[in-house]
Amino acid sequence: MMPMSDSTPIQNAIIPSQNATRPDPVVIAKDSPEPTETLYCEDLQVGNEWLSPWRTITADDVRAFSVLTGDFDPLHDEDENGESLMPKSPFGRPVAHGLLGLSVLAGLSTEYPRAATLALVSVSDWNFDNPVFFGERVRVVTTVESTEAHGRRAAKITWHRQLISDDGRTLQQGKFVTLVASNKRYRRQPR
Repeated sequence: MMPMSDSTPIQNAIIPSQNATRPDPVVIAKDSPEPTETLYCEDLQVGNEWLSPWRTITADDVRAFSVLTGDFDPLHDEDENGESLMPKSPFGRPVAHGLLGLSVLAGLSTEYPRAATLALVSVSDWNFDNPVFFGERVRVVTTVESTEAHGRRAAKITWHRQLISDDGRTLQQGKFVTLVASNKRYRRQPR
C-alpha cells in the first residue's frame, strides 16, 4: 500500500487540510464519521480509512521513553550539537526507539478512528521500514482490513496501520486486531 499524499482522494476518510499550518486541522471527507464520534463494529466497513493529525517526535520524547523502558542505547541519544552519541551510527544522526514509534502510532490511532475498543487482541506482521529521526513529523494511516463477528456483542476488526513521515516515507506498518463493541452492547435490553 502506498502512503497517501494530502492530495490523494480517500473515500470515507479523514484527511488533512492542504492549506493548513502545523498541526493540520482536520477536514472531514464527505460521508465520513466525525473523529470524536464513537464508532461501533456495525459502523466499520472493509476499506474505511483515516489519517491522524501530525505529531512531532522530539528529543524529550525519546529521553522520556529511555527512562520509562531503561533502553539507553547511544543510538537514541545526542550530544549538545545534536550529533548521535553512537560514533558509527548507520543513520548518521540519532533515531527514536522503534517501539516509541509503535507507541505513538497506537496513541494516534485511538482517535482516528475512535472505535469502541474492548481489547487489543494482537499486533502482527509488524515492520520497522525506516528509522524515525528526532524532530520528524509523523502521522498514522489506519485502514479496516477485515471484520469478523465475535459473539453477539462485538466484532474482531483487523486494521492495517502505517506510521508515515511528512516526506511520505513509510516508517512502520503492520496489523492490529482489536475487539470492537457492537452498538447493541450499550442498549438496554427489555425485560
